[in-house]
Amino acid sequence: MSWHEERERLLHSRISELGLRIEGSALEPQVAQLYAELDACALQFKPPIYLSDEWGCPEGVPVIGVPFYLANPQLAQIEQEIAENLETQDETMMYLRHEAGHAFNYAYVLYESEEWHKTFGPYSRPYIEEYRPNPFSRDYVHHIAGWYAQKHPDEDFAETFAVWLTPDSNWRDRYAGTRALAKLEYVDRVMREIGNAPPKVEPRARDLPVEEMTYTVEDYYSRFRREPVVEVPRWFDGDLRQLFEESGDPAAPLLRTRRLDVVDEITYWTGVQSSVVRSLVDHLIGRVDELSLCVDPRFPQRYLVSFTAMVTTLALNYLHHEAFAPSK
Repeated sequence: MSWHEERERLLHSRISELGLRIEGSALEPQVAQLYAELDACALQFKPPIYLSDEWGCPEGVPVIGVPFYLANPQLAQIEQEIAENLETQDETMMYLRHEAGHAFNYAYVLYESEEWHKTFGPYSRPYIEEYRPNPFSRDYVHHIAGWYAQKHPDEDFAETFAVWLTPDSNWRDRYAGTRALAKLEYVDRVMREIGNAPPKVEPRARDLPVEEMTYTVEDYYSRFRREPVVEVPRWFDGDLRQLFEESGDPAAPLLRTRRLDVVDEITYWTGVQSSVVRSLVDHLIGRVDELSLCVDPRFPQRYLVSFTAMVTTLALNYLHHEAFAPSK
């Protein structure tokens, strides 16, 4: 069967009927690694891990949901082709450690203590999806993309736990002299205190396990993973003409070869949603192509650096003003 035929078969298959399991998949050794890291820190509790529609730890329930496509190489390829956002092995481990932080918070009800509130903030604080992080703040650790610790006190704890758990993270030196160090030291002390204690909350309920995902893979992407359309004003042609050349090698092919690298780096360092950055990058590359702009073939890296700087500036404008540039 060709890849096109296999892809169509999978897209039209119900996820619940694909027989997906962590056991025997590429996820199994990564789950084993997470448990080994918990053992190395003398933590007896091992959060159960199951396949679901996305990364997550249901609020108040110490279990970890992992995206179903990571348990099957063909589904992982579809994820990369459609969403362009397939997790690397390193990123998967980062997410597992982060979700383990949520699981320990819920298993031992740490978020109800006064010390937890003083360290991370009130757990009852509203959960805002469109948060505006302060890049390079020294009050928070930096683990997964987007300065995620700044989103909510619960995320702050999970990110701090993840950095503390990561082997060879050298967190004491890395965060020396910062408020984030006090949070890490809190996690270090509390984890030692609860290491041998049984969890206060049993990991029973699961939020949308793969067995309950009765819709098709195609439905998953069309209904649940549809990215918002971000309007990009066509005001930047003059800036692009200043950045690129009128003659030389076409610039658009060069930019397209590094497109995902540019999107990933800007998303990581600015905290702007990847869908927003991707829309912006795609729009600008399209304009570069339509304007037939070029690069000096002797210095291709110079144009990539300048283009990345331009997109970063526009993304930060969007982060703080909800627009890429002031309206005219």
